[in-house]
Amino acid sequence: MKFFNEFKEFIAKGNAIDMAVGVVIGGAFTAIVNSLVKDILTPVIALITKFFASSAASVTDGRSDALLNMAEWTIPNTEIKIGSFLEAVISFLMIAFVLFCIVKTINTMRDKLSKKEEPVEVVSAPTQEELLTEIRDLLKNK
Repeated sequence: MKFFNEFKEFIAKGNAIDMAVGVVIGGAFTAIVNSLVKDILTPVIALITKFFASSAASVTDGRSDALLNMAEWTIPNTEIKIGSFLEAVISFLMIAFVLFCIVKTINTMRDKLSKKEEPVEVVSAPTQEELLTEIRDLLKNK
């Protein structure tokens, strides 16, 4: 039972929740980075490489060096896919928003539970004897 109580405290503290949120956000952000590289940067680099390779081949009048043959390389799907990248960004924002709502709800519930567990101190009013003793002491000091 002690093991399960410790596990319950670990989950309730929020460390596990913070770690889980970090893992999910990291996974969603990985999708953005992968889309940026695959759909935006790689096609741009391919187009630049094609441009420089074709201009270098035309300057050297058809020599067949390995570097100059880059113009003949075929790079499939060299179109820039901005829509795919925006889809990854929107998906990331939706995941982040849902996680924010979940964490906010957990924190609110944790705050409500911690307020219920705190004992309320009942401050009792002084008795008549204590008040009279205090008045007597104040009159003596005058």
